[in-house]
Amino acid sequence: MSSKPVRIASLGIGWWSDVLADAVQRTGGKLELAACFTRSEDKRAAFAEKYNCRAAASFEEILADDDIDGIINTTPNHAHLETTAAAARAGKHIFLDKPIANRIDEAREITQICRDAGVVLAVGYQRRRENHFRWIHERISNGDFGTTVQAEANISRDRLGKFEAGHWRYTAAGMPGGVMLQIGLHYVDVLMMLFGPVKLVSGMASQLVLPGDNPDVGSLLMRHQSGAISTLSTSYASASEYYVMNIYGKEMSAYYNLFDGLRFLRRGEARQETVALDKNDTLADELTEWAAAISGNGVPEVGGEGATESLAVVKAGILSVKQGRHVEVAEILAGDD
Repeated sequence: MSSKPVRIASLGIGWWSDVLADAVQRTGGKLELAACFTRSEDKRAAFAEKYNCRAAASFEEILADDDIDGIINTTPNHAHLETTAAAARAGKHIFLDKPIANRIDEAREITQICRDAGVVLAVGYQRRRENHFRWIHERISNGDFGTTVQAEANISRDRLGKFEAGHWRYTAAGMPGGVMLQIGLHYVDVLMMLFGPVKLVSGMASQLVLPGDNPDVGSLLMRHQSGAISTLSTSYASASEYYVMNIYGKEMSAYYNLFDGLRFLRRGEARQETVALDKNDTLADELTEWAAAISGNGVPEVGGEGATESLAVVKAGILSVKQGRHVEVAEILAGDD
């Protein structure tokens, strides 16, 4: 296999594109950022200078460049289908930031177009790669937890004043479901990794602090196909960033939060034990995995199908909020949205 780096371009330039570009530089030369494009000439010029890449005059220029192997796509959610389809049909592999799309039909179309074009589609779900969740997953798989019965999770951030007025993240059209879709989706993915597919969802949401017409707090109550129950609270309106994931099993439980790390308690014991884990580079890991898949070595952990399944869970929650009822995930997957 060639040791040459996979040459990529960054499409859609905002704060997250810089985060991923920084991660590209930590892949040990597996990826090389060669070009960038966004409609703002000033933004793409600044990005190109910061990362020593070419500022393309158009997206079409990138698509026509045979030296570009792949695209990191951080465009707004509503643009994912159009931009990814164009890249795939030009033979470019795609690393697409989650959510895969705002709609189930668009998610499926993205997946199918990439499959038909023979390009690798990876969807960015870095949270599932965090060492504390890998530790829990391994021990659930080994049977240490016994029957997994329940989970409670929280993912919160302060987004007041972080985006300009009218930004797509503040609008229901640009980000339906608000915080539940944009960051809650990460922990939906983690909970599905740990407990398996979700069958039934009940949602509740409010808009309390942020401008626009979108929920800034929301909760999902989920019943997994196994029968286990999980709850997820999400917020863009909290005082600070915070993460919680508590996993309860018949034989063992584990407790994680941002400040105290990971602990566990076995059945019959009175004192919890701390698990010492180094923080791993989840973003570089998933980009390196994408590069390997492009070179014919393995497949991305989260592709179009997995990303569509987790999107359907959140969409079920959004419909539950709107209609005031429990919603089967199968109902969402059976429809066009």
